[in-house]
Amino acid sequence: MDVLHTTKDLYDWALSKGDPRVEAWPLMESPVPVLTLVALYLVMVYHGPRVMVQQKPVSLNSVLVVYNLGLVGLSAYMFYEFLVTSVQAGYSLRCQPVNYSNDPLALRMASVCWWYFFSKIIEFLDTTFFILRKKNEQITFLHVYHHSTMPLNWWLGVKFVAGGQAWFLAMLNCFVHILMYTYYGLSALGPHMQKYLWWKRYLTILQLSQFFAVILHTGYNMTTDCDFPIGFNYAVFIYAITLVLLFSNFFMHTYTSKEDQHTQVKGRPTHTSQRKLQ
Repeated sequence: MDVLHTTKDLYDWALSKGDPRVEAWPLMESPVPVLTLVALYLVMVYHGPRVMVQQKPVSLNSVLVVYNLGLVGLSAYMFYEFLVTSVQAGYSLRCQPVNYSNDPLALRMASVCWWYFFSKIIEFLDTTFFILRKKNEQITFLHVYHHSTMPLNWWLGVKFVAGGQAWFLAMLNCFVHILMYTYYGLSALGPHMQKYLWWKRYLTILQLSQFFAVILHTGYNMTTDCDFPIGFNYAVFIYAITLVLLFSNFFMHTYTSKEDQHTQVKGRPTHTSQRKLQ
C-alpha cells in the first residue's frame, strides 16, 4: 500500500508540473488516453494479421491516395507553422527555452506542437492499411517501434515542453513527411507511377539525415547552459540514436544487400543460365 501511495503521489506531482495552457486540450489531461490508444495499436499489430489470414486483401487505392495526400497537407501546414512561428518569435538554434506565457506566438507554437502529437495518432492508420492489404512484410520492428513510441514521446513533449528546443526536430520531421507521404500517395495511384518513384532510397537517406541533425542539435544543447529541461534533451538524444541504428539497418538490408546481389548476378551465370550451358 505504501508503494501504491508513493506511486500515486509521484504521478500527481508529475502531472502538476505540466503546462497549464494545454491541460484542457484533447488527450492532454492525463496520459491514460494516449497509453490506451498505443495499447490498442499494439493489439492490432499482433492480432490484425492473424484475423486477415483467411481474408482477401482489401483494395484501398483510392483511400490511400486521399489519406496520403491529406497527410501531405497536414505536414505542410505544421511545417509552415513551426517555421513561421519560430522565425517571428526569434527562436535560437543554439538554445531555446520554452515560453510558457499566453503570448500569441507562444500559444501558436504550443498549438502546432499539439497538432504534431495528434498527427502521430493519425499515422496509426499506416499500419492499419498494411494489415488490411496483407502487406505484413511492411510491419517491421522499426515500423512498430517508431509508430508506437512517437505518440508517447510527443504527449510528454506537449504536456511539459510545448515549444522550445522541440520545434527544430518537429519541423524537420514535417518536411520529411511532406516528401514521404507524397511518395506514398503517388505510389497508390498505380504501377504506372513507378517510373517516377526512383527517389525512394534518397528519401531514406533524408530520413537518416534528419536524425543526425537532431543528434547534433540536441547534443550541442546538452553541452551548453540552456534553460531547457536537460532530461528531455537526453531522451531525444538517445531516441534519435536508436532511430539512426534502425534506419541504417533498414537501408543496408533494403539497398546495399540488393546491390550486392545484383553485382553477384552480373558477375557469374545464374542457375538457369548454367543449366542452359550444360
